[in-house]
Amino acid sequence: RIWVEGRHDADIVQHVWGEDLAEIGIAVQLLEGVDHLEEILEVFGPNDRARAGILVDHLVEGSKESRIAQQVRRRWGNAVLVVGHPYVDIWQAVKPERVGLTRWPDIPRGTDINHGPLEHLGWPHATQADIAMGWKRILSTVRNYKDVEAQLLGRVEELIDFVTEPDAM
Repeated sequence: RIWVEGRHDADIVQHVWGEDLAEIGIAVQLLEGVDHLEEILEVFGPNDRARAGILVDHLVEGSKESRIAQQVRRRWGNAVLVVGHPYVDIWQAVKPERVGLTRWPDIPRGTDINHGPLEHLGWPHATQADIAMGWKRILSTVRNYKDVEAQLLGRVEELIDFVTEPDAM
């Protein structure tokens, strides 16, 4: 199995890799925040034959996410692989050209990460429905893996390889 932090992460992984994942029998599941990772792994019980791959947002040195990843590695060892991408939120993994930008805007601390880019694009961003529609609009610009940044592509491919290694089947 591969776990991702949130709905948008699951959406993009399914959008780009969904057919391939279904063909090889990999399920993508939500963590709904990395804070729940240890509880979820406790229930799943990763081992050499049932590996768990986890994709974490903004996995940088010294972060809460990196501390949780270290704890998980100590407890479950080689049965779990936690990888991260450098983005605060997954929308940044969509190449900005897909929505008419040369680069994603820098969102100031204290500004909701979902509101900032939508506001910058001049799209509605006041309500949760606006944010959902904005994400769908961004995701709809992704035609295939070429529309996604390499930092995300590499991490997802790494997880797929990890959970499908012959020892894990």
